[in-house]
Amino acid sequence: MSSADRQRFLDCMEYRASDRRPNHELGVWAQTRLRWLAEAPQAVQGFGWNWFDGEDALGLDRREYIPVDYGFIPPYAAEVLEEDEHTLVARNAKGIVTRALKEGSVGGARMCMDEYIGFPVTRPGDFQDVRRRLIAALPQRYPPDLAARIAAWKARSSVLVLGRNCAANGFYWRAREFMGTEGLSLAWYDYPELMHEMMAFYADFIIETSRPVLERIPVDYFCLNEDMSMKSGPLLGPETFRTFIFPHLKRLVEFFRAHGTTYFAVDTDGDPTVLIPLLLDAGVDTIWPIERAADISPQAWRRRFGRGLRLWGGVDKRVLPRGRAAIKAHLREFIPLIEEGGFIPTVDHTVPPDVSWDCFRTYMELKQALLRGDFAKLE
Repeated sequence: MSSADRQRFLDCMEYRASDRRPNHELGVWAQTRLRWLAEAPQAVQGFGWNWFDGEDALGLDRREYIPVDYGFIPPYAAEVLEEDEHTLVARNAKGIVTRALKEGSVGGARMCMDEYIGFPVTRPGDFQDVRRRLIAALPQRYPPDLAARIAAWKARSSVLVLGRNCAANGFYWRAREFMGTEGLSLAWYDYPELMHEMMAFYADFIIETSRPVLERIPVDYFCLNEDMSMKSGPLLGPETFRTFIFPHLKRLVEFFRAHGTTYFAVDTDGDPTVLIPLLLDAGVDTIWPIERAADISPQAWRRRFGRGLRLWGGVDKRVLPRGRAAIKAHLREFIPLIEEGGFIPTVDHTVPPDVSWDCFRTYMELKQALLRGDFAKLE
C-alpha cells in the first residue's frame, strides 16, 4: 500500500497538482474474468478481482471500506418458485421475484438482466414489513472488531470509505427495489403520503446506522448508489425529485458533513443531467460513472457545472475492443481534465466480455501514462 494513495486522491479532488492522478477501476463481468483466464492465465492468475479495494498487478490504488450492513435484517427467505431447462423463477433475499435466463450464466452472474415480476411493496400497508427489516444501528450491522479497525484506520495511508460499493443504496434505488420501476413511477402520484414516509424513513435509517461509526472516525467519502437514470434521461422528473427526495438527501448530506465526511458521491448510470443542479444544491459534490452510451461526457459536465462537481468514470467501455489507436484517441480527450483535477477516469461501468485481455492491458498501460501526465505516449 502506497502512503501516497490518499494524498493523491485528496490532491485530485481539490484540484491540486501531484505526481499522478488516482488509478481506480470498478471491476469486470464474471464472463470477462472467464475470458481473460483463458486468454492470459499467467497474467491474471494472481488477481484479487475486487478492484474497489485495489489490484496491485494493475497498479490500482488501495481504498479501504468500513463494512456497515445497510440491508434487510432479517432478509426475506430466498426460494426457487419455478424452474425449467432455460429459466429460473426465484424470490431473492430482498423479496424480489425474478425470472432469470440460465444460458451464459457464470457463477450466478447473468449475461442479461432478469425479468422482474414481483416486489414486496404493492400497496401502502406492505411497507410495514419492509420497515421491520430496516432497524437502524443493530449491533449485527457492524463488524465485531470495529473498535480495533477504527484504531488502525486513524493512522491510514489510503482512502477510507463508509460502506462498500452498493452498501447504502439511495432513495430511488431502494424504493425501486421495494416496488419495481413501474410501481414506483405510479406511486409518486397514487400514494404520495407513502412516498413521503418512505423517503423520510430511509434518510433516518442511513443517518442512524452511520452515526455510531462517524462519531468515532471521519471518512474521506460516502457514496449513495442511486441508478435513477436511463439512456435518455432520469427515471423521475426534477419536480418529483425536488418534492420527495431533495429535502431528505439534503439533510443526509448535512449529517455527513457535520461528522467530518469530506466528499459525498452519487452513483447513477444513464443520463442524470437535469437532476445535477438539484444534487449540487443538496450538497453532493461527486458523480459517477458518467455512462457514455447515454451521450454524456465528463468534459461537457465540467463546462456546464464547473469545479463544484467532481467527476469519476467517463471512459467509454465500447472503445476498448477497438484497439490501441482508438484507445489512445479516446484517452487524449481527457488531458485537460487530468491537468485541471477533480476527475478520476475509469471505465464507465464494469468491463464487459467483448473486451479482450490484450485490449484491456493496452488501456491500462495508456491510462497510466495519462494519469502520470506522460501525454506523449498518447500521440
